[in-house]
Amino acid sequence: MIDWSNLLLAYRKAAKGKRGKMSAAGFEHQIADRLIQVQEDLADFSYEPGDYVHFMIHEPKLRKISAAPFRDRVVHHALCNVIEPIFERQFIPDSYANRKGKGTHRAIDRVQVLARNYRFVLRVDIVKHFPSIDHAALFENLGQTIEEEEVLWLVDRIIRSGEGILTDEYEMIYFPGDDLFAVNRPRGLPIGNLTSQFWSNVYMTPLDRFVTQNLGCQAYLRYVDDFALFSDSKRRLYEWKRSIIEFLYSLRLTIHEPQAQVIRCEQGIPWLGFVVYPTHRRIKSRNVVKFSRRMRARWSEYCAGRITFAEFDASVKGWVNHVRYADTWGLRKKLLGEGLIFRKPYM
Repeated sequence: MIDWSNLLLAYRKAAKGKRGKMSAAGFEHQIADRLIQVQEDLADFSYEPGDYVHFMIHEPKLRKISAAPFRDRVVHHALCNVIEPIFERQFIPDSYANRKGKGTHRAIDRVQVLARNYRFVLRVDIVKHFPSIDHAALFENLGQTIEEEEVLWLVDRIIRSGEGILTDEYEMIYFPGDDLFAVNRPRGLPIGNLTSQFWSNVYMTPLDRFVTQNLGCQAYLRYVDDFALFSDSKRRLYEWKRSIIEFLYSLRLTIHEPQAQVIRCEQGIPWLGFVVYPTHRRIKSRNVVKFSRRMRARWSEYCAGRITFAEFDASVKGWVNHVRYADTWGLRKKLLGEGLIFRKPYM
C-alpha cells in the first residue's frame, strides 16, 4: 500500500480534474517531498487525518458534504487501490453504485429489463443511510476480509475521522438487545469521501447476499441505499419486505417503510431521478424544474460575465447527456430550442 508507485498513482487519481485547485496545486508543487512524508507517516503509524470542510447541497434533498484535505484524499486512494479489487470479487453483479462498468444509467437499464419480465416490484430505500452506518459493524465486516494489522490500523483511523460529523442528521433508533448506552455507539460516514462510497457497498453486501441467496430473489438490484426486488407474486414481495426489515436490524439500519409498497411495473418505477416503465422512461418533473432554474441562473451568470461560455456549455451538455437516457427529445427541444432558458436577463 505504501509503495512509491501506488502512492504516485493515488496522487494522480486524487488530482484528476482538480489540478487547477489550490489544494491540488500546492501538493503538486512539492509532490516528491509530500508523498515521502505520507509514506513515512503511514510506515511509522503516525498518520493523522486532517479536518473536513463541510458544505450543503440539494441533490435532490439537502445533504451535508464533507471534503477531506487533499493529502487525506491521496491516502484514501492509496488504500482503495489495494483493497477494493479484493472486495470487488465479493460484490454481486447487480450492485451498481461506485463501481467500474456500472453506474446510474446501467442501473436504470437493468430496472427496465426486469420491469419487462415481472409484473410487480418492491422498491426500498434506507433511512439516513450514511449517518446510520455503525462503525463497529463496518470494522467487523472489513476485518473478515482484511487480515493485515497495518491496513486495519489505517482503516480504523479513517473510519474514526468521520465520527460525529453526521450526528445532527441521525435520529436515535434502538434495536433489539440495545441498552441505554447504545446511543454512544460511533456511527456515520462523511458523504464525499472515496472510502465512504466504497465502504457503503461493503456494508450493504450482506443484504445483497441475504436477498439473493436466503430469500432466493434473483431479480434484485441495488444502487447505494436504494434497492428493488421483482416478482410475479405480490404476496411474496410483501413477505420478503418483512424479512428484509428484520435482517436490517443486524446492520442497525431501517427502511422508509410506508413508501416501500409493491406496485405494478406498468405503473412506472421511480428510480434514480427517472420513472421507468417497461416500454419507456421519463424524467421526474421536479428534476425538470430544478434544471430549468439552474440553467437560467447559469445563463444569467454568463451574460453578466461571471462564467465563461465554455463553463455554461458544459453545464448544459452534462444535463443533456444524463436525460438522454429517457424519452426526453420533446423536453430538450422545448427547454433548449424554444428560448425558454436563453432569454436575455434583466441586468
